[in-house]
Amino acid sequence: MRYFFSLITLVVTISSFGQELSGEQLLEKSIAFHDPEGNWKSFNGEMLIEMEDSKNAKRSTLIELNLPASYFKSTVTKDNYTIESELNKEDCTLKYNGSTTIPPNIKDSLRISCDRAKMMKNYYTYLYGLPMKLKDPGTIVDARVQKKTFKGKEYLVLKAGYEKEVGKDTWYFYFDPKTYAMEVYQFFHDQSKNDGEYILLSDMITVNGIKIPKVRKWYYNKADKYLATDILQKASSL
Repeated sequence: MRYFFSLITLVVTISSFGQELSGEQLLEKSIAFHDPEGNWKSFNGEMLIEMEDSKNAKRSTLIELNLPASYFKSTVTKDNYTIESELNKEDCTLKYNGSTTIPPNIKDSLRISCDRAKMMKNYYTYLYGLPMKLKDPGTIVDARVQKKTFKGKEYLVLKAGYEKEVGKDTWYFYFDPKTYAMEVYQFFHDQSKNDGEYILLSDMITVNGIKIPKVRKWYYNKADKYLATDILQKASSL
């Protein structure tokens, strides 16, 4: 009889273990939720993003992104100026209030450069391409899925790091355990210092079959201090 119950316990344990997801399996399920038709790689569209920070300064950014053509353009409007940064494969074009002739002091004060344009291309492509971007080369997805409660809700949490040529930060991605929607992500430069930020995601805009979070609220990890809110006001295919 003792052997029988031990066998039943073993079977139940194996069955329960078999239901646990690996990191890659969780990632695949989340991608299936956000990009069920696999359209991200061929994304060609535009997004209008409005940002308001803790000082109530507003900024509007129109992003044009054509991944197959290696094309990126951002048009940033803030206060009384507009900055256009265009990357067409290896070509870079910068404009300030419609002119390619930009005084050096303006370039320096507003950080207008081709290097910054490339950085912003990577920034927007990464954040608005998640979780699909976690399939990119150089990404190290932890095999173990964690369960964490964050802001009163339980999540399945995926840890990701990067090869040194790609990045140094450690990221955590929080997924709804039923739908596998990505609802929070968090990064640290040095986790022992509790630095970095976390971002709360809400609402969805669907573009070409891809579900992209509409609202992103940014907070510092330390002291839960509010930083800014990004709102994807509209998005469409081109």
